Amino acid sequence: MPNYRRSYVPGGTWFFTINLFDRYSDLLTRHLTELRWAIQKVKLRYPFEIDAWVILPDHMHCIWTLPAGDSNYSARWREIKKSFTKSLTYATRPVWQKRFWEHCIREEQDYAARMNYVYINPLKHGLVDKVSDWPFSSFHRDVKRGLYPADWAGESGDLNTGERR
Repeated sequence: MPNYRRSYVPGGTWFFTINLFDRYSDLLTRHLTELRWAIQKVKLRYPFEIDAWVILPDHMHCIWTLPAGDSNYSARWREIKKSFTKSLTYATRPVWQKRFWEHCIREEQDYAARMNYVYINPLKHGLVDKVSDWPFSSFHRDVKRGLYPADWAGESGDLNTGERR
């Protein structure tokens, strides 16, 4: 068994890829209310800033910034996964892949590239023709804030983001 080592940077900004066990499921978008509830519940106990988030049917990407002095993103993901899974009363097989992919963002250029990757992802997977057509994304929040134009469809780049397809 591989020995996975995670990096922990207090107050860091992190890019994550979280996958369902069944990569052909639509569980995340079908049960969006339950997922949002799980995230909000965990945020109350373990605060973090959501810089960006996109929820696709079988996986999600997000960027978080943790509070100063706090590096425990693993506890947050454990609680989000657990809470969401418990909300699915019929879940009899694994819901999530055991691990997740994380990357500590340390530079502005990396941050911008990861933000773009989060938002372009529904287009990359052929789920929409325009980024603005995907409803399960903080892209719409960032358009209202003036950070992205509504018709943005930038490049995703060639990032290693833990995706296999």
